[in-house]
Amino acid sequence: MPTPPPAPRRFSMIREFHLADWFTLGNAVCGVGALFSVMSYLETSDAVHVYFACALVLAALVFDVLDGRIARWRQKSSTMGRELDSLADVISFGVAPAIIAYGCGMQGLYDRIVLAYFVACGVSRLARYNVTAEMLSGEDGKVKYFEGTPIPTSIVLVGVLALAACLGAVREHLWFGKLLIGGFTLHPLVLLFALSGSLMISRIRIPKL
Repeated sequence: MPTPPPAPRRFSMIREFHLADWFTLGNAVCGVGALFSVMSYLETSDAVHVYFACALVLAALVFDVLDGRIARWRQKSSTMGRELDSLADVISFGVAPAIIAYGCGMQGLYDRIVLAYFVACGVSRLARYNVTAEMLSGEDGKVKYFEGTPIPTSIVLVGVLALAACLGAVREHLWFGKLLIGGFTLHPLVLLFALSGSLMISRIRIPKL
């Protein structure tokens, strides 16, 4: 009689997770929580939800820092962990800041184009890093520098939005007002996102600490 096929392994993916990967998932969960908070703000107009959203992006940054430190401390990393980290970063430091900006009033057509550009730059930056990580590694296998600013630097933009919300400078009171170009709206403040996205896809070398 033929040998029966082995029983499928259950939860095999979970078993392959390292401790650092759980912190990476914490990063992703915080990013999703930030999105929920922005939706609550759009529903209620209560600025406290903007504070929650910004605080959750900051918490995601803490998880992002910790997962790297834990991976180095335990000397355990994997390709899956690197991909997981990139996906979490897209949510927390790409999509979440863009949606917070939208919730704060950057809702014109040109604003949306710029915010979409910012997210696309973040995705491209992470993809380029994943592809070139081995090429950029030194003899010890560690990446010595980043090409382009890392996507977590968007925490600076989140800080600006948190300050704006605290001062009541959101929606129709956004700093620098708005411009009408060809019948469509542009809030000049959104150009910070254009700058941040452009720096992420640049060839500027940033030493990796």
